[in-house]
This record gives sequence, C-alpha cells and structure tokens, in this order.
Amino acid sequence: MNVSSANVTVVLQYRDSFTKAVTKNVIVVVLGISINYINANLIHTFSKHQIFYTNPRYILFVHLVVNDMIQVTLTVMLFVISYTIYKINVSVCCVFMLLALFTTENTPLNLACMAVECYIAICIPLRHVQICTVKKTLILIGLIWTTTTFSVLSDLVITLATQPLGFFYSRVFCLRNNVFPHPIITKKRDNTYLVFLGIVWITIFYTYYRILVAAKRGFKDIKKARDTIILHGFQLLLCMASYATPRFSDVLRQWFPMNQTDTLFACYIIAQILPRSLSPIIYGIRDKTFRRYLKTNLFWKVSPQ
Repeated sequence: MNVSSANVTVVLQYRDSFTKAVTKNVIVVVLGISINYINANLIHTFSKHQIFYTNPRYILFVHLVVNDMIQVTLTVMLFVISYTIYKINVSVCCVFMLLALFTTENTPLNLACMAVECYIAICIPLRHVQICTVKKTLILIGLIWTTTTFSVLSDLVITLATQPLGFFYSRVFCLRNNVFPHPIITKKRDNTYLVFLGIVWITIFYTYYRILVAAKRGFKDIKKARDTIILHGFQLLLCMASYATPRFSDVLRQWFPMNQTDTLFACYIIAQILPRSLSPIIYGIRDKTFRRYLKTNLFWKVSPQ
C-alpha cells in the first residue's frame, strides 16, 4: 500500500494477463480468508473464557489480532479493487487508508507493550499483578490508539489544507501517496516510523537482555519468554518490510521493468500478509493454555449437536 506512484504507472502499463490476474487474486483472497478465519476463532476463544479476558497478556494479544484482521481485510479489498475497478473516489480511498494506517502503526507499539509485559512477568513476578492489571492494559491500548490517531490524522489535516475541494471528488488508484500527496507528509511519515521503530527496538532489546540476565539467576519459564521476545522481534522485522517496500520496489522496477506486477505481488505477500500470519503462531499455537481452549472450541464446533 505504500508503493510509489511511479509503480502505479508501471502496473497499469504492464497489466497482468487475465489468467495471471485471476490466479493472484485467488491466492490473496484465500490467504486473507484463511488468516481471518483463524484469527476469528482466536477472538471467539478469547471471549468465551474468563481466564483470557481477565489476563492483560491475552488482552494485548487479542488487540493485536483485531488489528491484523482489519489490516488483512483492507489490504485484500484494495488488492482486488486494483485489479477490477482500478480507480476509486478519493474520499472512499481516504477512509480505507486511514483505517489501514491506524492498524499498521498500532502493531509495533502493541508488540513493545507485549514485550514489556513478558519482561515484568519473568523478571519482577511479585509485582506483576499490581503493575499489569486489566484496567491499566485497557488504558495502555487507549494510549496506543491516541498516539496513532494523532500521527495518522495529521496526514488528513495537511491534505485538507493543501488540496482543493474537487480533489476529494476525483478518482485515483488507491495508494497512500495518491490520496495524501503533499511531500511534507512523506517526510513526516518517515520520521514517525523511525521514532516508533526506534522505541520498539530499544524496548525489545532491553527486555530480551533482562530476560537473559534472569536466566542466569535460574528463573523459571525463561526459555519460552526468550523465544517469545525473539518472535516479537522477527514479527517487527516483517512489519518493517512494509516501510521499506517503496524504496525496494523502486529498485526492482529499475532492474525488472517488465515484471513489476510480479515483484509488487511478492512485496505485498511478504510485507502485508506474512507478518499477520505470525500472531496465531506466537500465542494461538505456542501458548499451551490458549492452544488447549482453542482445540476445545474447534472440536465443539464440529461435534454433532
């Protein structure tokens, strides 16, 4: 979604054949439905059992899953639209972009919060109950949304102030640079991402280091906590791929100008779909408690009434 406008021209110029276009759309839609189906079951399991919705760790997890579902739904819709309608109303595209940006910027901040919660549970377990409460967790999620709201809505404010009213009634290929075209927005976006990612990486490295120190003291459940932090870091790396996609796509466009639609498709899968498939693995499969209740929920669904 962050691909430069130059790439849009290439996509329209070297449009895929009908068979290839159908194949790509089927792959994207199937992947999107599969991820959202799994995530929907995770949310259902979370909501049915008090052990989860009274635990800050799982509240942060399900918040991440909800963000992933919104993100996947929006990106799949925009992918299909790019092959069918091509151009949509700027105002409609703005709504899609704002929602996508909210969830995109929420993800790294949520990962940082989950790493801190893991660190508190392992390194200062006696204070975990006092520090990590349900109320404080909900306030923290509210702060995440407030931070990203201020960051993202500034794009809309700048666009409203710099673009004529007629711009919002025109039709464009739905990309961020097309609906928020002012150069200052791109600079602000890059600086915001650097700040967000800098904070998150420092948090993840610090919590990982502290957990390693705790391991030397013989604390329990160290290996699982350490592996979880590593997975958070890997998930963050994949999220960063979406930030690097515009420059990476420009390089690929110069190297393979006739295969740009294929490279953009690969970038989309790596930067948008793959990171959203990790959340179910980190908690839905690795976490023994969640896995047990998830299996029970799935088997109950398919069992005869």
